[in-house]
Amino acid sequence: MTTVRRGTKLPARWQLLVCGLLLLSSCSQEPLTAADPHADLPVPTRASHSSFSTTHASGIEIPFRTELKVQVPAELTDVLAFYRAELGKRGWQEKPDGMMVAADRALLAFASPKGPGVLRLDRAEGETTVDLVQRNTEIAAKANVLPISGQARLIFGYLVPDVASLVINDQTIKIEGGENHPQTLDLPPGTYSYQLLVSGHLVRTDTITLAADEAWDLHGDKEPSQVY
Repeated sequence: MTTVRRGTKLPARWQLLVCGLLLLSSCSQEPLTAADPHADLPVPTRASHSSFSTTHASGIEIPFRTELKVQVPAELTDVLAFYRAELGKRGWQEKPDGMMVAADRALLAFASPKGPGVLRLDRAEGETTVDLVQRNTEIAAKANVLPISGQARLIFGYLVPDVASLVINDQTIKIEGGENHPQTLDLPPGTYSYQLLVSGHLVRTDTITLAADEAWDLHGDKEPSQVY
């Protein structure tokens, strides 16, 4: 057993160990910085995992929705401070509507130069999970994805013409079908039950919750997916 007394000179190997521990401690306290300061959606340098996904319309190269998912071994408060600072540098303006910050989760809405943005943070198992979404209003309008202001848009179709229908909000809508011929329906925000039928047979029955200015894809027997 080795006892270290105040004022006692440590052996060289112990000095190296103590210095290493002090270095690790100081590193863990360093503020988060952006791995690429020029990226539209910033990723912290200490991220353990990150992935991007984009949603495009046929024939339009620029995506109308971009999503970044990140896992960071850092406190939620530190990650939140990082994104508030970095998004502010990129011209994102935080909106008070719908803001929620708790010890283990946070939800913030932004107005970005390209369109609406949403930041979601969740804290679990020693890491903070980031879900950052930016929507491009101009491109969404060109792609016929943008709903009427204040409403939500459903996008649906079926490859085989004239055999499918959508039942929602007390309406039965015949799906014309065919490749690259999606139909749209704008609805007020809310939760709706719906059914998809093909040749009179039920393919899917489900509920969907729509928020203002969102767009969702209803695709056969798959779960609805948000596209804007």
